[in-house]
Amino acid sequence: MELILVGAAESETAAKALDRAGQIAAALGGRLLVVTAYGSDEVDVIGVGSDTFVLSTADHAQEFVAREAARLSAAYGIDAQGLAISGKPHTVLIDQAKAHGATLIVVGNVRMQGVGRVLGSVANDVTHHAPCDVYVVKTS
Repeated sequence: MELILVGAAESETAAKALDRAGQIAAALGGRLLVVTAYGSDEVDVIGVGSDTFVLSTADHAQEFVAREAARLSAAYGIDAQGLAISGKPHTVLIDQAKAHGATLIVVGNVRMQGVGRVLGSVANDVTHHAPCDVYVVKTS
């Protein structure tokens, strides 16, 4: 069974890549792994009255990918899972593709043209170093 890995971020352009990955997984009868990268885990403790809330970057990232995986699973009738990993986005995507034996990585094309191309982009780095095929979604 094909395993498609898609890079996820909380943006309108990334949502286009997520939906395209869902469509591809459904067409291929494959599974989808929704992956997001976050910086270091920052934890804030907030007290409101007698209640205490703990806000964590890692928890927020994991909740985001779990929510997106559930949305894509329901929308496209596929097996979708979410994974949040600390690190640089391109490194996380490449490492997780290797670790899970992905057959395809789906990323958006943000910053692949103009000055962004010179400064680097996740899609550019992934296409040059991926262990499998890469599908770049036109999101802009």
